[in-house]
Amino acid sequence: MVEVEGVTQTIPVMLSDLAMAIIVIIFTVAAARNLPGVLEITLLNRLPIDRGARYAFTTICRYIITGVGVIIAFSTIGITWSSLKWLVAALGVGLGFGLQEIVANFVCGLIVLFERPYRVGDVVSVGEINGTVTRIRIRATTITDWDRRELIVPNKEFITGRLINWSLSDPITRIVLPVGIIYGSDTALAEKLLMKVATENPSVLDNPEPSALFLGFGDNSLNFELRVFIGDPLNRFKITHQLHQAINREFKKAGLVIAFPQRDVHLDSSRPLDVRVVSDQALRNKENSHSDPLDKSS
Repeated sequence: MVEVEGVTQTIPVMLSDLAMAIIVIIFTVAAARNLPGVLEITLLNRLPIDRGARYAFTTICRYIITGVGVIIAFSTIGITWSSLKWLVAALGVGLGFGLQEIVANFVCGLIVLFERPYRVGDVVSVGEINGTVTRIRIRATTITDWDRRELIVPNKEFITGRLINWSLSDPITRIVLPVGIIYGSDTALAEKLLMKVATENPSVLDNPEPSALFLGFGDNSLNFELRVFIGDPLNRFKITHQLHQAINREFKKAGLVIAFPQRDVHLDSSRPLDVRVVSDQALRNKENSHSDPLDKSS
């Protein structure tokens, strides 16, 4: 049914119109799948934009193609906006109450594509999840963590929660390594060795320059920190391992001992202490005397 000059008329749907609508839908699905990829290969790869911007552009193109195709298919079978506006309004109310989380994730997905707080390939931390962004969809984002597990995170978590993007505008990040040595050690030598370890590692950046700091006197150790900057957050754990190995090797070579927790035991000396020396044989005899009485009776 359509409204022409204020008069509602019924227009029959021909079989040819239905076939044309199906063809339009098939063509729309094919175009939404392939056209953005063709556009990226032929045009976007030649433009001075990064991978995340290309992904956002192709995703938005896919949504536009799908929306235009649906409108053309409905128009082919005589369904116009005037026929759908009340249905859309009713669906909007239903979505607002029953599917509010899905709608929220959909809107947050659009915000992500336009605002771009993170991109494909970025190293991010959201809540307890850490990893690399591998896919951004309209409802959820896929993060591949360090164990190569693919985690599907709703887009709402990125917009309303706390998001740390380790490589948004600057991939340089800092590694802080706490080191404790025993009291009486040569602190100047410890500082010199820490700086040597930092400067000899090829992955540590010269600018910003590394630093070795004597932070203070701990309960069981003299506390130092080695602070270095690296250019790739993905190599954070590998470089940390290399620095730990080098620190242990250099300190051992120089005779510096890594501290460990120690405790002093104080005995009550206000009265004589009862000290007994018991041999192994006496212990065995005592254990035999306390054996099961049923065995003795038998």
